Amino acid sequence: MIVFRKLLSSTRLTIVGMALLAVGSSLIYGNPAEVPVWVLVAPLSVLAVNLVAAIATNPRINRRPGLLMFHIGLLAVVVLVGVGRLTHYEAHVEMVDGQQFTIDDAIDVKSGPFHSGNLDQVQFAQGPFTVDYQPMLVRGSTRSHIRVRNEKGEWQARVIGDDTPLVIDGYRFYTTFNKGFTPVLTWLPDAGAPVTGTVNMPSYPLFDFKQSNSWTPVGGREIKFWLQLDTGLRQDAAWTLDVRRTGSVLVVNDGDRRVELKPGDETVLDGGRLRYEQLRQWMGYKIFFDPTLRWLFLASILGVIGLASHYWRTFTAVHAATDKITALNSASSAALTNKG
Repeated sequence: MIVFRKLLSSTRLTIVGMALLAVGSSLIYGNPAEVPVWVLVAPLSVLAVNLVAAIATNPRINRRPGLLMFHIGLLAVVVLVGVGRLTHYEAHVEMVDGQQFTIDDAIDVKSGPFHSGNLDQVQFAQGPFTVDYQPMLVRGSTRSHIRVRNEKGEWQARVIGDDTPLVIDGYRFYTTFNKGFTPVLTWLPDAGAPVTGTVNMPSYPLFDFKQSNSWTPVGGREIKFWLQLDTGLRQDAAWTLDVRRTGSVLVVNDGDRRVELKPGDETVLDGGRLRYEQLRQWMGYKIFFDPTLRWLFLASILGVIGLASHYWRTFTAVHAATDKITALNSASSAALTNKG
């Protein structure tokens, strides 16, 4: 039993755990969907067991308050990181001005096997947004206007940005560089009810030269779109991305036929009519959820305080011992002088 305890608390096991953690971190870098989270959780579990055994059996740790506090904080960090990986949630979503969020809109979803949350209860609606740019397209402040439904069912206006996320039930919605324009289109088929929807164009201004997309109406053939924009964009001057200051022409390619539409215009196509209603914007958000973040911060503070306390006690003890030795040397020198 003693040998087993020594094995669990040994530095050799620590080295093995750290090596496994390094391998797991390299495998899970970028959070690929095909790599299970256990490649990170397993070595964290090994290190947690190693720390518990060291705290319980090593008197150099458990008999020194500061060092004990540091190792308890370190243990808490290791455990919380593992729990966070098992319960985390990450995704992206593209929200069009006027659209209300639903969980079905989330794409690129990656979550831990034990994740449970209330993302399906999150209710907010996207409004207009602006993004400031400095010369050479250096991105500045993002101001995304949204409306959030509170517990009373009332809609409240909010403004969020890259550094000011929307936080609801632990889920954080961060604005990203991924945003652009979307034409609002109405398809009026020869037979059937009209359908209104949007076609998101590629991110702007990242792909300002490639504002194209396509759509296939029910029972029809593919329609290709190219969006010509007048945003006032200049590489050598400050500029603000704002749909309210943007002019647009939607080029519709239906087979060999090419038609240019301004907002409010419509054209006759095979199987119906297509009307270009207006130009709106879409904003890309990153969704992030980790219930351990606050506890990780507290555990880190605990570890820092413990380590600082340990080194302070060590420093004061060494200083006191040095003063004592100096005093003894002075006393000895005085005694020898008097004796001489």
